[in-house]
Amino acid sequence: MPEKLYETIRSAILLKLSNGLAKDLFYHGVHHTIDVEQQAIRIAHREKITSAGDLFLLKVGCLYHDTGFLFTYREHELAGCELAKKELPAFGLTQQQIQIICGLIMATKIPQSPNTQLEEIICDADLDYLGRDDFFPISDTLFEELKARNIVAGKYNWNIIQMNFFKQHQYCTATNLQLRAAKKQQHLEIIASENEAIQIGL
Repeated sequence: MPEKLYETIRSAILLKLSNGLAKDLFYHGVHHTIDVEQQAIRIAHREKITSAGDLFLLKVGCLYHDTGFLFTYREHELAGCELAKKELPAFGLTQQQIQIICGLIMATKIPQSPNTQLEEIICDADLDYLGRDDFFPISDTLFEELKARNIVAGKYNWNIIQMNFFKQHQYCTATNLQLRAAKKQQHLEIIASENEAIQIGL
């Protein structure tokens, strides 16, 4: 039952995101939601999450974690939680289930603050790309998204923001510490080198 219900919720949310998200959300588009969903499933499997109920809540949390961008850019987690509270009762979810899903959404707010294993998994899934081979093209989409909102100016300042972020971020799960942390450190070193080159005008 959870799988069939999940597919129904998934179809509704992805359609809502496809139709409603701003076109200049180059990073926080539908593709990001799908990526987080896929990474959360991967991590949960490696972390031995076998309960169908837990996996259902985790996946629904992934679908809703950035739905707040339909309404606002800042404090979008809160808006996503409010949307979940509004919509999910119609799918038959209990208040307790919705509370867990809201916890998953709010845990991804930067700086991340997971309190449960499922929250740790969604946090690592949300920032999985930091330690992946496709980090730089994905990072560029976030740069373009922030530039479109006048939140960041040039590449040098963006690199400083990224370096500071990398230094305060740490993966939570054993899975991502093992599979992503080393590559993430390499990316930090590359960004630092790039900024040194910009400083001396290379």
